[in-house]
Amino acid sequence: MAEERPGLDGKENPEAETKDKKSAKGKLDKLQEELEKAIADRDYWKNEYYRVHADTQNLRKSLDDERRDALKYRASGFLDNLLPALDGFHMALLNEPPSQETKNYLVGFSYIYNQIISALEAEGVKEITPKPGDEFDMSTMHAVDAVESDGEPNKVVQIYAKGYKLHDRLIRPVMVSVSKKKEEPKVEAQGETEEKETSNTHKA
Repeated sequence: MAEERPGLDGKENPEAETKDKKSAKGKLDKLQEELEKAIADRDYWKNEYYRVHADTQNLRKSLDDERRDALKYRASGFLDNLLPALDGFHMALLNEPPSQETKNYLVGFSYIYNQIISALEAEGVKEITPKPGDEFDMSTMHAVDAVESDGEPNKVVQIYAKGYKLHDRLIRPVMVSVSKKKEEPKVEAQGETEEKETSNTHKA
């Protein structure tokens, strides 16, 4: 390619100058385009990093919560299997011993029962033990039956089996009977009674 030479008056050739400017502009535009692409790529991967980081943190938190719950409620299945034995102890200790010898046995049973309850309490187990006359609580009690009463309705009448909680989780509700209002006998209206009597007279 022939070297561009200045004009006779010593100035740059206008055509060469225009060509150089176009070339420089082309390079500048290309660099600008590459810069914009690089910025877009940076923003994309930056967002991807934050998204993956957030997902990782959420997964870690979820796994930590699951592990914590597994440790907190690890005694749940064991307690389910133990409930029949606890019920047996409870029923045996409620009965009046028929003899002194049986009473002595029950003292030992009571000691063992209290030891078991203490060990369960150390694991976060709590007994739910309402008393007759307490208000019926649907969140911790299960009504096995309803008993007519002259007193207020929805009161605990009898406890059949204790309830248990493991920390804040209900393992089994208390089995109770609940009071209800007595049904008032139906009183027939005087007119209905007279109609029945008249009907019976005609039949006779």
